[in-house]
Amino acid sequence: MEERTYPQPAQFIGGSWREGRSDAVVEVLNPATEQVLALVRCASAEDVDDAILATVEANESWRLATAVDRGRVLRDAAALLRAREQAIARVLCLEQGKPLAEGVREVAMAADVLEWSAEEGRRAYGRIVPSRYRGIRQFVVREPIGPVAAFTPWNLPLLTPAMKIGAALAAGCPVVIKPSEETPAATIALVRALADAGLPPGTLNLLLGDPAPISHHLISHPAIRKVTFTGSTRVGKELAALAGTHAKRIALELGGHAPVLVFDDCDPRRVAEAIAPVKFRNAGQLCVSPTRFFVQDAIYEEFVAALASVAASLPVGDGLDSKTRMGPLANARRVMAVDALVQDALANGAKLACGGRRLGDRGYFYAPTVLSDVPDRARIMSEEPFGPVVPIDRFATMNEVVARANSVPYGLASFAFTRDLARADEVASRLEAGMVGVNSFYIAQAETPFGGVKDSGDGRESGIEGLDGYLVTKFVSQGYL
Repeated sequence: MEERTYPQPAQFIGGSWREGRSDAVVEVLNPATEQVLALVRCASAEDVDDAILATVEANESWRLATAVDRGRVLRDAAALLRAREQAIARVLCLEQGKPLAEGVREVAMAADVLEWSAEEGRRAYGRIVPSRYRGIRQFVVREPIGPVAAFTPWNLPLLTPAMKIGAALAAGCPVVIKPSEETPAATIALVRALADAGLPPGTLNLLLGDPAPISHHLISHPAIRKVTFTGSTRVGKELAALAGTHAKRIALELGGHAPVLVFDDCDPRRVAEAIAPVKFRNAGQLCVSPTRFFVQDAIYEEFVAALASVAASLPVGDGLDSKTRMGPLANARRVMAVDALVQDALANGAKLACGGRRLGDRGYFYAPTVLSDVPDRARIMSEEPFGPVVPIDRFATMNEVVARANSVPYGLASFAFTRDLARADEVASRLEAGMVGVNSFYIAQAETPFGGVKDSGDGRESGIEGLDGYLVTKFVSQGYL
């Protein structure tokens, strides 16, 4: 077992922590060392039933709780996350690989989300509709949709659950959360903070184990009224089809392949230096990570050289080392997938500016990589790399680059850099994405809507739109006898 402290993961059902009752056991690995952090006994079908029953039993009291009372629990939980910041950041580092500073930032963002949800839950406003008939009063109210099944991935194992749980609880909906079995302890820390803040038993339940049978069981159960999923496009479509057979509302936050358009009125070195920490954050394992780079001809060579210089100098290592600026990939699958995309690009004529190889013989480290002159036929220009690889190609005109940026089926995030305000307005309006950053990477905040279009999903997290996803509209027409 890993020598450094790591909490033993467990199921949380009906307000109690317990071991899963399945015979299946999952290893949780440290991606920096490949050592075993913990063994997790998976949830059984009986455990899933118990979690659903606990959620149903908690539903009526939680939906009738005032928005003020619900908000108080969320705010107290946010305070606990902040108080436990260092310990939780260390857990994030151990099980997911990100540097400690990134873990601290993720804790802070999760706390922000809970606080925002607490306040926004008090503003689930309805309205009065003037009647066309005498003696009739008409009004619209917003009510919680009911029990929610939430599924979250391994790359942001604290923040993504906080976005779903925070909004659902603020709206008055109890939740069953199924986080990634590869990174369970961060989500457990969130659940523990909410329980310690006074969340009633059964209002939030956590299941660990094989995602396929758990998701099918939850989505198919008549008690579950809403499904929310963050993960791959392939799995999201499968879950959407299953939810559709039961006429259930589903929110999907799926894959991305964010283009970055750099126009020739920019300072190429300044833009490259601004992009690098965003691109290599979490080793590029973010759905909104900038992943396809198009640079206008006049500044192309200078931009490639500048970004390669920054990437080559980036300290890579164990996230617990204070010198580290980029940690490992999350698992062996990602190393193989990233390297396959790099080799394919090189085989199709791309040039290697830096990186392009696995680092060391222990841990899932891959060098920050910059590829230039990458043709559209290379797989990496159409497949999300989810790793520390920057494929770059040149462009000449606005029409050309917008067409290439919009050519993939994804539409989560897009970025553009220009000093021309007219060009900024045009490119923002023409890019097909749920979020567009022009001279900015600040596209994910507690108060702003997060989500995509096309194969990047449907529905929104965060902001007023995030809360709206957990509410239903009721129209009341009331007369007098």
